[in-house]
Amino acid sequence: MGDLTNSDYYAKTQRNDGSSNHEGGFGVSVMELRGLMELRGGEAVVKIQEDYGDMDGLCQRLKTSPTEGLTGDVTDLDKRKEVYGENLIPPKKPKTFLQLVWEALQDVTLIILEVAALISLGLSFYQPPGGDSGESCGTAAAGAEDEGEAEAGWIEGAAILLSVVCVVLVTAFNDWSKEKQFRGLQSRIEQEQKFQVVRGAEVIQLPVADIVVGDIAQIKYGDLLPADGVLIQGNDLKIDESSLTGESDHVKKDADRDPMLLSGTHVMEGSGRMLVTAVGVNSQTGIIFTLLGAGEEGEEEKEKEKKVKKQDGAAAMEMQPLKSAEGGEMEEKEKKKANVSKKEKSVLQGKLTKLAVQIGKAGLVMSAITVIILVLYFAVDNFVLQKRPWLTECTPIYVQYFVKFFIIGVTVLVVAVPEGLPLAVTISLAYSVKKMMKDNNLVRHLDACETMGNATAICSDKTGTLTTNRMTAVACYVGDVHYKEIPDPGLLSVKSLDILVNAISLNSAYTTKILPATKEGGLPMQVGNKTECGLLGLVLDLKRDYQPVRNQIPEEKLYKVYTFNSVRKSMSTVIKLPDGSFRMYSKGASEIVLKKCTKILNQEGEPRVFRPRDKDEMVKKVIEPMACDGLRTICVAFRDFPADPEPLWDNESDILNELTAVCVVGIEDPVRPEVPAAIVRCQRAGITVRMVTGDNINTARAIAIKCGIIHPGEDFLCIDGKEFNRRIRNEKGEVEQERMDKVWPKLRVLARSSPTDKHTLVKGIIDSCLTEQRQVVAVTGDGTNDGPALKKADVGFAMGIAGTDVAKEASDIILTDDNFSSIVKAVMWGRNVYDSISKFLQFQLTVNVVAVIVAFTGACITQDSPLKAVQMLWVNLIMDTFASLALATEPPTEALLMRKPYGRNKPLISSTMTKNILGHGIYQLVIIFSLLFVGEQIFDIDSGRNAPLHSPPSEHYTIIFNTFVLMQLFNEINARKIHGERNVFDGIFRNPIFCSIVFGTFAIQIVIVQFGGKPFSCTPLNLEKWGWCTFLGLGELVWGQVIATIPNSKLRFLRGAGQLTKKNEMPGDEDMSEDNEEIDHAERELRRGQVLWFRGLNRIQTQIDVVNTFKSGSSYQGQLRRQSSTTSQNQDVTNVSSPSHVSLSNALSPTSPASTAAPAGQC
Repeated sequence: MGDLTNSDYYAKTQRNDGSSNHEGGFGVSVMELRGLMELRGGEAVVKIQEDYGDMDGLCQRLKTSPTEGLTGDVTDLDKRKEVYGENLIPPKKPKTFLQLVWEALQDVTLIILEVAALISLGLSFYQPPGGDSGESCGTAAAGAEDEGEAEAGWIEGAAILLSVVCVVLVTAFNDWSKEKQFRGLQSRIEQEQKFQVVRGAEVIQLPVADIVVGDIAQIKYGDLLPADGVLIQGNDLKIDESSLTGESDHVKKDADRDPMLLSGTHVMEGSGRMLVTAVGVNSQTGIIFTLLGAGEEGEEEKEKEKKVKKQDGAAAMEMQPLKSAEGGEMEEKEKKKANVSKKEKSVLQGKLTKLAVQIGKAGLVMSAITVIILVLYFAVDNFVLQKRPWLTECTPIYVQYFVKFFIIGVTVLVVAVPEGLPLAVTISLAYSVKKMMKDNNLVRHLDACETMGNATAICSDKTGTLTTNRMTAVACYVGDVHYKEIPDPGLLSVKSLDILVNAISLNSAYTTKILPATKEGGLPMQVGNKTECGLLGLVLDLKRDYQPVRNQIPEEKLYKVYTFNSVRKSMSTVIKLPDGSFRMYSKGASEIVLKKCTKILNQEGEPRVFRPRDKDEMVKKVIEPMACDGLRTICVAFRDFPADPEPLWDNESDILNELTAVCVVGIEDPVRPEVPAAIVRCQRAGITVRMVTGDNINTARAIAIKCGIIHPGEDFLCIDGKEFNRRIRNEKGEVEQERMDKVWPKLRVLARSSPTDKHTLVKGIIDSCLTEQRQVVAVTGDGTNDGPALKKADVGFAMGIAGTDVAKEASDIILTDDNFSSIVKAVMWGRNVYDSISKFLQFQLTVNVVAVIVAFTGACITQDSPLKAVQMLWVNLIMDTFASLALATEPPTEALLMRKPYGRNKPLISSTMTKNILGHGIYQLVIIFSLLFVGEQIFDIDSGRNAPLHSPPSEHYTIIFNTFVLMQLFNEINARKIHGERNVFDGIFRNPIFCSIVFGTFAIQIVIVQFGGKPFSCTPLNLEKWGWCTFLGLGELVWGQVIATIPNSKLRFLRGAGQLTKKNEMPGDEDMSEDNEEIDHAERELRRGQVLWFRGLNRIQTQIDVVNTFKSGSSYQGQLRRQSSTTSQNQDVTNVSSPSHVSLSNALSPTSPASTAAPAGQC
């Protein structure tokens, strides 16, 4: 919260406390509520009783009803916002354009150029004393006075400064527009997070920012709390408060014992209703953010500034969860982890990092050698061969020469270092991310988009991802009869029917409803948990209604609720009957609930004994046939308890036993029509799809066959969680990689799996060394405890519709339509990013190689670079900024899915690309050197070689410069294809950006040559010479066809080019620890390298840290990531993404997977 707006806001709110709350007529002030929220457990209960009598008393003071909520009257809501504040924390101001310009100026290479240009500028105004001293200074002054050109000596320095200004403005503008883009994305994300609130006795969805003090919020499993509040009524509620307290155990909340709920904490189990008592800067999260905003000076600030150098605030952070450190030790650990990226580097990052370091080193060496040779040549020529004395009055002229040599050296470095690389990566990723939004992929971490292109395995959920998540009851077993379709209610006994209707209506979340269709002839709308919707649909099909039953026993009258979680795999609700006795209704996975049944209702609706052999028969004759049809089977049961003695409700194992089965329902969830085709596309693209589900093995297998994940007769494994664990664990119960390697290659379906199994599978595949390439795994998840698996995977996909806030926070990409076919689109975009970067590299490296060799050899042979500093900067602009724009925005094609993933060990620069780079490099060098050494004879013009200082631009060197630029322009068209395709124009008009850049560059080049004059060292050319330059440029296209004809097999030496060594390549293979501290070797070596010579060369650092390009994405993305609370998607394990997080960064609570929960019937 970098600015002080918070503090002002905070102060204003405090001023409002005393007076305005009485004006507002509320019986409790902001400060009283803040004081209340700082209490915990029993203290809070006592305080509420002392000050307000009870919760109803507090509600009365806040003028709200615990059951009906606020009226929703606009003036009342405005008054509450005025008195108690709004539910948002003022955002950090964005960086101004001038700040971004200042940041761009910090680039060391640019600073060197600026200094050199200023020295050159200063010296050009110096006139040596005495008329004939020109003679005595030797070649240094020769020709300087010709045609009064000395006066124009300042132009080169000024032109370099001007081009530096251009580069800085372009960089700053790119950063600015990128930030604007992410802010746009941000505001969209913000509007998306909604929360359930009771207003006017109706449950409505409100944007988080609209919640006010006095609202009654409905909370449920998987929510991230948007404000502080006091629990009014709760069912089996457990909260993960680690983000605020660092306490990893889940805290049980109870209206009588510990009712305090804090913003930014996660609901891990259960449901309930809370009274909102503090919002925005007055909530616990807000108070800490405010403190951070105010006490920001001093060391802490500086440290934050370093870490978030490129951090840009994003729009209002509607209540992020706050991540405090777990005690001192944790804080240290977190600080270390803060610098480690969330996961090991993505494939492209690793390769680009290494490549940029190599190019940077080579460029530095070349530029140093160039300067040394030029200085030695000059000194030897003047002072040794011509035996001239060093005259004091000539010193400035000599220095002017040395400055000129230095500028040439720096220019070689500027051209050698591919500054365009981060730009190309950023543009390509930002462009892809924007387009992926249209394909229902909301990308939260930029690099996930590219990693997805290398995915080799996808572990997908079944429910909602492969299927439509529209549950319909289609079969049932009730009263000893197996009905293949829903029976007529007249066929069932009234007793059975009543119990069934009550069991389904009461023992489900009251937020789950079936609403009438919005369109005529449409299907009814299912709201809430889809499995429960299927059961409520059964009640409606039996011509009964669930609402009157619920009205009779409202939610607050439910005596005890055991909510669904992944351990129980069932949900139970206890109600008190009029005679004082209790009845418990239960529902859950059929084989699990049936094991706990000792009786079953017969045809008359009377209980009869249900023996083990009856259970086995029922499994064989009812459950398995239903499952084999792809139906999910749910068993409904009940149990009666006497009033006296009252059972010990906390003793779950005794309570959830000796049940009486009522019926088994078969629920159908049809496969999405587009999924089978999407899976075929994945398999063709070399990606293995595995289904990981909580469903019955037979149901899972039937759906997998329908989807095309497995085909009858194939040798693949379909096993359940129990069998999976038996196969991969040793006698001590530890997972062994060796055993895992025997299972995962053939595994296609893992059924009845717990979230821990999912995490184990993902980790096992990633850590496996079976295949030559390390597997790149994508995982989908929707439940709270899919978090660990989503974090462990290379790319985690969360469900935008069915996903809980916790799952979204752990993910990299959110599927806004929960559809598997959107994942395939993500693969396509990921591959496109990789190819776009490769295209850019192929083009960039050709220019680099040629420009460096020309500048180097030219300087050594003729003491002057044929391409001047300003010309080089123009070439740099073409090949960096423009080319990255042109080549990074190519749209993807279906052809991308027709090949296997590149994998981690494949060199970034393939043999075909190396062949193209060398081939085009040779063509360009031959042309340029021919023009340099025999050009004056060919065109019958004066030679430009060995021209004295400040001599006018020559036609000779203008032709060289023009030809060089035109060759790059036509080679840019060649660079569109990197797999040896012959038709380089294929689909060129589908990319208008490319066309406009090529034509635009050509137009500017004409202006530079004809009117650039002295600043660009150009002299106007006639039409004939332009014709020859263009002809030589067009030769690139013809030469490209010649290169494509040469088979790669003939060029053995190309094989190793660009190869990444194994050591550097497989970064995270030896996980240092589970909690994401995978630092890769390339990164470490790179740091060692930085210490030696990078420190100064920030420019190269930008490249090397192409990592940071991804993160410069993630700097805004960081904000995006934090906001993710806003979009219910925060808490990314180790990325410190804004100042306010630096000292409060904590991993997503170290959730013990087994203790967290997944919604009923969701896979």
